[in-house]
Amino acid sequence: MAPAVPGYPSRMTELRTPSSFPARAPRGRLHDLLGTWDRRVFHAVAAHEWPGAGPVLPRLSRSANHGLLWFGTAAAIAAFGGGARSRRAAVRGVASLAVASAVINTVGKRSVRRARPLLDAVPVIRQLKRQPFTSSFPSGHAASAAAFATGVALESRAWGAVVAPVAASVAFSRVYTGVHYPGDVLAGAALGVGAALAVRGAVPTRSQLPPPGRPREHAPALAGGEGLVVVVNRESGTADCAAAVREALPLAEVVECAPDELPDQFAKAAERARALGVVGGDGTVNLAATVAVTRRLPLAVFPGGTLNHFAYDLGVEEVADACRAVEAGEAIGVDLGRFRPAPGAGDGGEPGYFLNTFSLGVYPELVRIRERWSPRIGAWPAGVLAASRVLRGEHPLEAEVQGRRRPMWLLFAGNGVYRGVGPTPGHRQNLADGLLDVRVVHGGRLPGLRLLGAAVAGKVRRSPVHAARQLRQVRIGGLAPGTLLACDGEVRPAPGGGLVVDKLVDALTVYRPQRLL
Repeated sequence: MAPAVPGYPSRMTELRTPSSFPARAPRGRLHDLLGTWDRRVFHAVAAHEWPGAGPVLPRLSRSANHGLLWFGTAAAIAAFGGGARSRRAAVRGVASLAVASAVINTVGKRSVRRARPLLDAVPVIRQLKRQPFTSSFPSGHAASAAAFATGVALESRAWGAVVAPVAASVAFSRVYTGVHYPGDVLAGAALGVGAALAVRGAVPTRSQLPPPGRPREHAPALAGGEGLVVVVNRESGTADCAAAVREALPLAEVVECAPDELPDQFAKAAERARALGVVGGDGTVNLAATVAVTRRLPLAVFPGGTLNHFAYDLGVEEVADACRAVEAGEAIGVDLGRFRPAPGAGDGGEPGYFLNTFSLGVYPELVRIRERWSPRIGAWPAGVLAASRVLRGEHPLEAEVQGRRRPMWLLFAGNGVYRGVGPTPGHRQNLADGLLDVRVVHGGRLPGLRLLGAAVAGKVRRSPVHAARQLRQVRIGGLAPGTLLACDGEVRPAPGGGLVVDKLVDALTVYRPQRLL
């Protein structure tokens, strides 16, 4: 052994002197304290009688194996939740669960090897028939439960409140049945919450996004809906929605009418209303918006149609959203699309307006086929039938666009920039950007099928049949007599001569809550 150097401890002395490694001792004490607490709580749970838990918690614990409980819950929320928010909550919950499960199985279980608790203290009636054999730390069941519940709650507080007690019960069941220490469950739950927050960081929730329009300060706050006149399209399948409006806003006037009575009823409602409300599909909302802009009234849109494109892009996905905004006087300003006869094209009639989309070419034909068949076979099957028919055809449309004549299969102009690619993409995050999202599918041989093939291959942006630009105005000329156009799902004859498609920027005031729940 080498002699000790004066003034310095020998290697043997250094290894044996506790003061030479002060950082390790506190960690050991903390580890012992946590281990002691873990065992004490585990034995306290095992010794305690939990009324009603015996027949429930072991079954609940087993039902959560491989995430089956949460997949079933997600399916139920998506199917019976009654709105886009519920479907997003279900998807976010499953995505959060998937991330948590991947982290637990690839990192968590392999990083810390901890033996499962001894079952001597756990009554036999509580014990699972099949005991897990992986590391006890952390609890994968608790991680999945916390991830799913947190993911759901980040999109929908209401569904989160429903799921949270079930998730907590699953986590507790792992201690109750003796397969985990409490520390394992707490660590797993923390990892699950972290996974849900990580998913939100990658894909923000709707509540994180900025409002889709400019804030308005002059919209009246109508307590109980006093001064609000709501016109309901009786044939939009909106009976439940109209009843919900009456219940939430008892002082509002609700008028139900047939589709052919809507223009007259909106005009009459505007004469006595402080704010105009509408329940119906996007075509009905279009009529209401036209009157609201003309009379300078704020508009309350209640999602009562089949698709509710404008309401959902607005962030109003439930009747309660619009009701809260009306009573609080919270509103935003959004753009309104407009199409009108080109200068010098003669008397083409009054301008038309659109909240969502304007189109020429194949889409008006698709709408006509869908409307003809939907009363016989239903809306969705009719839509599939219409799409299959128009995809097989060429449907050439000859027109001048921005001074250049070309054959087209479809011309699409969106009121605001849509996310995604393709001729009719997803949804908008800004309804007041001052832009038209113009997309053209060029004519030729089977352009629809060629575009569909490009979409399946993920190459729509590079497809020679598709072009997209963002413009403030589009000039269209040379339309043949009898050409049809579609705006917000409604088909009408195009004005003769030529068209100018542009926008009324920040023209429409719409109720929308500042914070989405």
